Amino acid sequence: MNEDQFEREKLYQASMNMFQAMLKDGIITEEQYAIIDTKMKEKYQPIIGTLFSDKA
Repeated sequence: MNEDQFEREKLYQASMNMFQAMLKDGIITEEQYAIIDTKMKEKYQPIIGTLFSDKA
């Protein structure tokens, strides 16, 4: 993993942690979370994050 990939991974993970908290608090729905996750994967193209994204 190079520096650029690592930075994208960090940004993806930080973003998804925030959205997971919003889902847990009922601010967003499961459907909204799934849409957000898809968009964040497209934007950041994480390598490791895709392994855990379904575990939320």
